[in-house]
Amino acid sequence: MAAQFVSLDEFAQSIQDGDRLVLGGFIGAVVPEALEKAVGSRFKQEGHPRNLSLYFAAGQGDSAERAVNNLSEEGLVSFVIGGHWGLIPKLQKLANEEKITGYNLPQGIIAHLMRDTAAGKPGTLSHVGLGTFVDPRIEGGKINQSTKEDWVEVITIHNKEYLFYKRLDANVALLRGTTADENGNITMEDECLFVENLAAAQMVKNNGGKVVVQVKRKVKAGTLEPQQVRIPGILVDMVVVVDNPAEHMQTFAEQQNDAYCRLTPKVEKDVKPIKLDAKKVVARRAAQELKRGAIMNLGIGLPEYISAVADEEGQTGAMNLTVEPGAIGGTPAGGLSFGASANPEAIITQDQQFDFYDGGGIDQAFLGLAECDKTGDLNVSRFGTKIPGCGGFINITQNAKEVFFCGTFTAGKFDIQVGDGKLTINKDGDISKFIDKVQQITFSAKTANENHKPVLYITERAVFRLTPQGLELTEIAPGIDLEKDILGKMEFVPLISPNLKTMDEAIFHDRPIGLTLK
Repeated sequence: MAAQFVSLDEFAQSIQDGDRLVLGGFIGAVVPEALEKAVGSRFKQEGHPRNLSLYFAAGQGDSAERAVNNLSEEGLVSFVIGGHWGLIPKLQKLANEEKITGYNLPQGIIAHLMRDTAAGKPGTLSHVGLGTFVDPRIEGGKINQSTKEDWVEVITIHNKEYLFYKRLDANVALLRGTTADENGNITMEDECLFVENLAAAQMVKNNGGKVVVQVKRKVKAGTLEPQQVRIPGILVDMVVVVDNPAEHMQTFAEQQNDAYCRLTPKVEKDVKPIKLDAKKVVARRAAQELKRGAIMNLGIGLPEYISAVADEEGQTGAMNLTVEPGAIGGTPAGGLSFGASANPEAIITQDQQFDFYDGGGIDQAFLGLAECDKTGDLNVSRFGTKIPGCGGFINITQNAKEVFFCGTFTAGKFDIQVGDGKLTINKDGDISKFIDKVQQITFSAKTANENHKPVLYITERAVFRLTPQGLELTEIAPGIDLEKDILGKMEFVPLISPNLKTMDEAIFHDRPIGLTLK
């Protein structure tokens, strides 16, 4: 039977109390905004549907009203499994108030759960998450005290431990494409990513559920190139054509940027050096670790500066940058367009990208440094009532061949001057990042040490490396007092290398550093 083409109201009325929705998208890309908004609007008007379960792999939202924020209402939602919660503050609030139950699981694991559930498997078996807060011997990924059921268990196979994540029971998929033909075949030519649309559709269809896709346009059957069809019509039950551009933006920052999805003339960048400050010092020191030809992942936030430094130094073309939702090559976008890449060489699905990542495909990963303790454990996923979530952080940091955590030494307002080959701290941040014990383990130093993984922690004034005994201080910035500016701002005393050296003075001058990739 061909898919039904329905209105937004007809679609919204089809969602029943207790339905279990899998939501496609990455931040603001490939998000079925009109569908999610329609469900939220119906709830506000009628008080139904109620007690929905929501499943999503990546972060979806804008920290305000869009994407999953449309559904983050008490009574509307009762259960959530999400990879990244940072862009959905209303859902965080419901979790903190114990008004919903749910889990924060690694982004790649959730993408793989969709595919494995579609294949009729009982769940996903993986090494990803061992030693972190998703390990059931620690927290099991539970989002709050009201969440009692164990979704993750430890299994030993051939004397080696793994985590087993239970299958998903989603019965409705809300997805997005660009064009649908009369039979419901979906292409994605204007989308910057494919995410896990196909896996989600197959999962829900094989669960006996309903697949709904938001598109821009409808065309006659037989007019779509078969190799361009990303969701076959045999998987699609409903199609909603949305003609409101505000509800079908390519990302939440850009209506449409063709450089993200098709061949376009490459525009030479007008490279303007970024301001020399503490963050640029971190990025410069990290850039000195870049290897020519390496396959890399640069996290959002400060690691984005590394790409800017490489641009300034004329080294961008020597790197192979990838982004976890599926873009390979090109220039990764930032902000609410993060996830897309301009002029990529290829785009694959998110579950395929995490196959590559989890198997050790990333040579070098550069990610943020939020909170670190004496063992080398790192927390980026939970700070009191703030629940950013782990996203792809666990998959990436546990499996990359080399890992570099990059961040300023302290957080909060600080006044740090850089110039003349040295660092001068006029006022330090009032939040210590190097503490006795992290609030939540997002990166497990124990697991990294067992795997003999090289790990560096790079700040503007100090560089540490991971050892089996904990952090070892290996470098300090010129102009810095070891006792006052480093040890005096830490809640623990690190090991100090007998070969402690001064960071390269060149990165503290306001001129090119002559970066050469290894």
